Amino acid sequence: MKAVHFGAGNIGRGFIGHMLSASDYEVCFVARNPKKISMLQQRQEYPITLANRDQDTTIVNNVTAINVSEVDRVAEEIASADLITTAVGVSALGDIAEPIAKGIQLRMKNNNQAPLHIIACENAIGGSTRLKKRIYPFLDESTRNKAERYVSFPNAAVDRIVPAQNHKDPLQVTVEPFYEWVVHRPALLDGFKKIDGVHYVDSLEPYIERKMFTVNTGHCVAAYFGYLEGFKTIRQVMSNSTLRAKVRHVMEETGQMLIQKHGFNAQKHNKYIDTILERFANPNLTDQVTRVGRSPLRKLSPHDRLVRPAMQASEFGIEIPHLTSAMAAAMLFNDERDEEAMKLQYMIREEGVSTFIRERMGIPDEHPVHQNVIARYQELRGRKESTILT
Repeated sequence: MKAVHFGAGNIGRGFIGHMLSASDYEVCFVARNPKKISMLQQRQEYPITLANRDQDTTIVNNVTAINVSEVDRVAEEIASADLITTAVGVSALGDIAEPIAKGIQLRMKNNNQAPLHIIACENAIGGSTRLKKRIYPFLDESTRNKAERYVSFPNAAVDRIVPAQNHKDPLQVTVEPFYEWVVHRPALLDGFKKIDGVHYVDSLEPYIERKMFTVNTGHCVAAYFGYLEGFKTIRQVMSNSTLRAKVRHVMEETGQMLIQKHGFNAQKHNKYIDTILERFANPNLTDQVTRVGRSPLRKLSPHDRLVRPAMQASEFGIEIPHLTSAMAAAMLFNDERDEEAMKLQYMIREEGVSTFIRERMGIPDEHPVHQNVIARYQELRGRKESTILT
């Protein structure tokens, strides 16, 4: 069985590629970094290390790589593949849509009727569906009709913390021991080879929202609260009892919504929160606040990890003072190395806070969450300016 994976970064190598190789897939990474591509081609293996006390290391083998710019080679790999996966970031799905489309075209031209599954392993709800919508405009009508029969785009939820890192070996990657990969089972075509360690479910939304609105929400909230206090790493944030409590309160608020919406067991969900907090505090991982908090415009968008759970909680009548405070903290994230953060600050200066919340976050003026975010923003900004003056 052969898998083509787009993205040879830390998540691609340390999570998806590792699991595919362990399930006896031949893995061809499609990447941009010439050095990593060359090393993967020459060595056909790389090490991953668990961020635990013993630093357990595993060798991932049966891998190679090609450059995404080699359009014909990428198409040939896809034409004969059994599985395509991605870990490029949801904003980059459009960049890989045309190469995948060319591979599907060649596959259909060659009359390859074996099932092809394309799974976007991104921090996004409906990532595979989004990728499909990007790919299909590059296909002619005949190819689209064939693809509907032989190509499927199962949505998925993925969870593993893999911080930015540097090693002597550019291919080595350190990952946390915990991982979760959930795939929507009804979208699988006959003949799919299951991946060891993947959880296949009939209803994906509860798992995606539980992960997005607990792990992703909590992680970025830790970054934004920590940034305002001058902390450099998530581990430092979690070592501060006051900030750790704030992060937990946010996760408890989103948890109330998830419990009401999806019927999760409250006791089990609280244990899930405990597990997530311990993962953030892992003493063997060093994750920068600026890395976790990067791209605040995306994280403040209407359907992402802050606004979406806030609006759903409001519909259930759940009070969310800590989540609105976290949204305000995100609006104050102004890391100069982050292009989105700088754009965010420019928008707020030019448009005003209320207009930003309405136009960019999608929260109407009359909505109570709108007014609460303004109040929290003014409070946090005043506190920050007072600290600077002091």
